[in-house]
Amino acid sequence: MAETTQYLATGRRKTSVARVFLRLGSGRLVVNRRPFENYFPSEALRAEVRQPLLATDTAAKFDVLILAHGGGVQGQAGAARLGIARALLEYDPELRVRLRREGYLTRDSRGKERKKYGQKGARKRFQFSKR
Repeated sequence: MAETTQYLATGRRKTSVARVFLRLGSGRLVVNRRPFENYFPSEALRAEVRQPLLATDTAAKFDVLILAHGGGVQGQAGAARLGIARALLEYDPELRVRLRREGYLTRDSRGKERKKYGQKGARKRFQFSKR
């Protein structure tokens, strides 16, 4: 039985976590056992996930399996992008300069700000009435 070489990495964004498996192949992307095009509804999200592969000219070289959970599709797309970039580093450390320059190796740490007591939300206040 032939062993398939696989590169594993994890990406996170907001409350989403994506485990990414890169396998040498023909360029197929699968997310949670569903076709990539069906999982991410907008072309903008699909483009975001593909960015590290296109920046390193490896889009047709790997089959990508993404297992994403938590958060929404926007956060999962960002998590998948970071996971793919990290997995590409496992494959070839020489790609670090290109990925770093494009900003694909930086974890986006922005999250939801907590709601404050006595307020309607994190920033929004209840309407003030002088009289």
